Amino acid sequence: MMQLDSAIQKAIRDIPECVAAGYVDMSTGMLLAVKTIDSHPREVLDLVAAATADLFQGSTVTAIEKLFRKTRGVKDDGHHYFQEMIIFSDNLLHVFIRARKNHDHIACFVCRKSANIGMVITKSRLSLPNIESSL
Repeated sequence: MMQLDSAIQKAIRDIPECVAAGYVDMSTGMLLAVKTIDSHPREVLDLVAAATADLFQGSTVTAIEKLFRKTRGVKDDGHHYFQEMIIFSDNLLHVFIRARKNHDHIACFVCRKSANIGMVITKSRLSLPNIESSL
């Protein structure tokens, strides 16, 4: 896990105004790695994994994906239509990106709201292969 921690730390350095990053395994519900520039209670960090799973695998999202497959005549092969989600909160920008190799893994990046969203998305996407290959 040291390599994953290093990859997450590198992402924080590379992504503009990034204050936190994590890597979630939705199949186990575990937060595999997390780094923040501030300290947060463990309970809050543990909720990140649950919230990420809700975003990508909640009943409404899975129903939409099922409907898309049915409408398009696509076999249910486990492909997910929702690959990235961006959420703006009061002060922060949250980027969630589904891993390319293991679709049950999600990288989460949290940046200050003042960050350039285009650069945040670009740098987040560029960080993903390094994070994935660290496992």
